[in-house]
Amino acid sequence: MEHAVTVFGEALVDDFSTRKVVGGAPFNLARHLAGFGLPVTMITRIGDDANGQLIRDEFARFGVRESGLQTGPGEATGSVHVEVGADGSHQFTIVPDQAYDHIDGAAALAASQATQSSIFCFGTLAQRDPQSRAALHALLEQTQAVRFLDLNLRAGFVEETIVFDSLQQADIVKVNEEELQQLFKWYCHTCPDTVNMECISVDTECRAMMHNFSLSALVVTMGARGALYLSADGAHVADHGATTEGAFVNSVGAGDAFNAVFLMGRLRGWTMEQTLARANAFAASSCGHAGAVPQDLSCYAQWMEEWMRSGTTDELFSAPGVTS
Repeated sequence: MEHAVTVFGEALVDDFSTRKVVGGAPFNLARHLAGFGLPVTMITRIGDDANGQLIRDEFARFGVRESGLQTGPGEATGSVHVEVGADGSHQFTIVPDQAYDHIDGAAALAASQATQSSIFCFGTLAQRDPQSRAALHALLEQTQAVRFLDLNLRAGFVEETIVFDSLQQADIVKVNEEELQQLFKWYCHTCPDTVNMECISVDTECRAMMHNFSLSALVVTMGARGALYLSADGAHVADHGATTEGAFVNSVGAGDAFNAVFLMGRLRGWTMEQTLARANAFAASSCGHAGAVPQDLSCYAQWMEEWMRSGTTDELFSAPGVTS
């Protein structure tokens, strides 16, 4: 059986003035999944411009299916202007009215229906425009796949009403600590301190929120402190992370790296303990290279081989340039 995944959302270019880097959380996720050999359909929209060609090149490099890639003549490919301060801090300006704001619903449905995916992934930024939001709703109405929501809040670009609707549509939700605190403020009676994710008050509020939104699972990433998994059937699994080997470059895209391995673990039937440990390790390793995804795609096969040796009986995926 083909473990296909559909990813909906923004593919864009981070513009540092001196260089351009392809990004967008959904596209980072799609590339990682494809790097591990999973069949991935990425539903997004780009313009017929130089930035759009950079994204097309990444579709080809990773082997992401192009059936969901739309091109809008005269539209601008999504971009984010990045300013780097003297202290190394980054200031981001997410450009409005980009191609990914105008995803065509009919074309998206055709691409989705051509693939029977096991998991459907979506976020919130690509819902800022009614057109792309309507396309997503049409896809969610027809899919039978497990719905994975990476909340990925962006201040000033995501309204609470969109978050509320997205939570209602999701089966599994992934948030970081800051996002969890925001959800507590919006939807819970109290706002417990997440410094201690093992405390009863955090667990109680998380489970109340899961019940109210009919979620099957909630995943919380905590940076260097690891991740926590809660399920509607009472499971509580924590992994307290992995140290970054080598020099720390940045944490850009670490959450997307975590998501990819978490979803792969679900598809491959790994235990949750295995899944969280491997997702944390891969996310930590992503902090050691510039950009959200690696330049050397052979690393995906190396990770799979390491996990094979550590006890899983799954066969090795075919990754780009790698035969199993």
